[in-house]
Amino acid sequence: MQAKWLTTLALTAVVSGASVAAVAVPASNADSTPARPGAAADFRGYQVLKLPNANVANFARRTIRCPSGKRAIGGGAEAQGNDAILVGSFPTDDAGGWVGLGRQNNYGTVGISVYVICADAS
Repeated sequence: MQAKWLTTLALTAVVSGASVAAVAVPASNADSTPARPGAAADFRGYQVLKLPNANVANFARRTIRCPSGKRAIGGGAEAQGNDAILVGSFPTDDAGGWVGLGRQNNYGTVGISVYVICADAS
């Protein structure tokens, strides 16, 4: 029986000097083997896309989409600027892209970069 995995690719976000990482975790202990480094090659059509930094209004969503025929399997976002705070980083409702949003204290805009990790949909 093939192991079922809760798939979360390792991404690191730096927010206020604290590092946070997500890793692949088995959904059950039955017939599971540990995730191995460099497993990206196991995904057909693996691709990382970046929406470069741009200043947007506080709390405005920036969204990057996977190419046609691909789904988001991970992603992340970065807030840039004096006292910038990343407020959200999550997949789109249809799993076809990634959303990032943030705010910056004492300013009306914040710099936001968004990344998405895509793979062929099956």
